[in-house]
Amino acid sequence: MAYVNAYQPPPPVKPAYGPHGPVPYDINVAFPLDFTQLESPRLKLTPFVPSIHAAKYHAAISDPVHFYRYYPFPGIEDPESYLLFMDSFVRQNTYSVLFAIIDKTTPDPDYPEWGGKLAGTIALLNCSPTNLSVEIGVLCILPEFQRTHVATHAVGTLLKYCFTMPSTSQSEFGLGLRRVHWYAHPDNEPSLRLAARMGLKREGTLRWAWVLPAGKVLGKTPRRNDMLAGPGRDTAIMAVSWEDWEDGASEIVTTQMARME
Repeated sequence: MAYVNAYQPPPPVKPAYGPHGPVPYDINVAFPLDFTQLESPRLKLTPFVPSIHAAKYHAAISDPVHFYRYYPFPGIEDPESYLLFMDSFVRQNTYSVLFAIIDKTTPDPDYPEWGGKLAGTIALLNCSPTNLSVEIGVLCILPEFQRTHVATHAVGTLLKYCFTMPSTSQSEFGLGLRRVHWYAHPDNEPSLRLAARMGLKREGTLRWAWVLPAGKVLGKTPRRNDMLAGPGRDTAIMAVSWEDWEDGASEIVTTQMARME
C-alpha cells in the first residue's frame, strides 16, 4: 500500500488551573495592545481578568439563558463553564483577547480603582497579521448599560484602534488592519443595527454555519438522522474595510460617539 493513516485523536488536555485561569493571569496576546488608545471620554477597555471581573459580571446577569440566547456556544449560562470556555476559546488563542468594558461615567464604590463600573465585555478574535483582518465579537453589554453610550463607544474605540496605522503619530497607535468583520445571529436585530450604525456593511449569510448545543430554541431543524443532535444556525456577516473607513466610515464612528457623549 502506498500510504497509511496513522492519525490518533489527541488525549484531552485539562488545564493546570481553575476557571479563573493561570496565576499570574496571562492574557497571551501575540499582537500589540496599547491601552492608552483603548479608551474614549466615557469608557475604557482593559483585559477581562476572571479573578477581578467575573463575580461582578455574572452577578449582573439575572437571566443568563435569555442574555445568551443568540450565542452559539455551549454551556456558557453557567458561570464556571463560561470562564472555562472563554479561556479555551479566547485566552489560549494568541490572536484573540477579551476586554472588560469599564464605564467611566458610573463609579463603582466596591472597586474605585477600576475608574468606573463594569459594563460588559467585547473581544478581538482571530486577528490575522497575514491578512490584516480581525473579528469584533463577544459583545455582551450588561442589562444596566444596554441602550446607553456603552456599546457605541466600545465598538467605536476598537474600530479606531483597528484601522489607525501604527506610525500615525506619537499620540495615536493602532493595528493598521484592512478589514474588521462582525458575525451575528440573523435574528439578532439589535446587533445588526448596531453594526450598521457603526458603518459596517452586510456582506451575506453563512448558512448552517454552527451546530448549536441541544436544547437551543433559536436554531434550525437539521435533517432526519443527522450526525449531531443539536440544531443549526446561520450567521450574518457584516464588515468594514480600510477603503470604507477612509471613505466615510471613520466620520460615521466619530459622529456616533459624539452623539452618545
